[in-house]
Amino acid sequence: MHGWGGSPEEGWRPWLKTELEKRGFEVYVPAMPDTNYPKLDAWLNQLAKTVGAPDERCFFVGHSLGCITILKYLEGLSDGQKIGGVVLVAGFTDMEIIVGEDENIDIISNFFKTGVDFEKVKSHCEKFVAIHSDNDPYVPLRYGDIFKEKLNAEVIIKENMRHFSGDDGINELPCGLDAVLRISQ
Repeated sequence: MHGWGGSPEEGWRPWLKTELEKRGFEVYVPAMPDTNYPKLDAWLNQLAKTVGAPDERCFFVGHSLGCITILKYLEGLSDGQKIGGVVLVAGFTDMEIIVGEDENIDIISNFFKTGVDFEKVKSHCEKFVAIHSDNDPYVPLRYGDIFKEKLNAEVIIKENMRHFSGDDGINELPCGLDAVLRISQ
């Protein structure tokens, strides 16, 4: 799932889709609505529509704002519903991310009206991997620590991957593929 301003065709998503399909996965990469001015409710609706009935054979990979969308989706599942696992790439949990001077952070404030209910999230999923870069200009490494503490996530720190976007030249994400393959075993 792409993030703010992203698309299914951008960056490493097409590569990951192809690699997972080669290994027998059925892969959906939804285009989230109004990606430059995202609204949580619309993104949650699109994700729910794409997923249909979630089960333990369902695995999610999110990038940036896609990560909080996935966590909020998990919060909203019914008691007893479970998915197989989640890979969070450059994910964050609050509005304290670092943004460039030209970005209008208030655009995404609707995603953070309430905090993440990590206990509820964990009741629907037990396997989490958080992938971060040591030089991400937007998302500090402390979010990896938060995911480790709150979700018992495995944390992977990569060097010089910036924000893992196509603009950063990241068109393949082998550690993301490895993470999906590991949590799907």
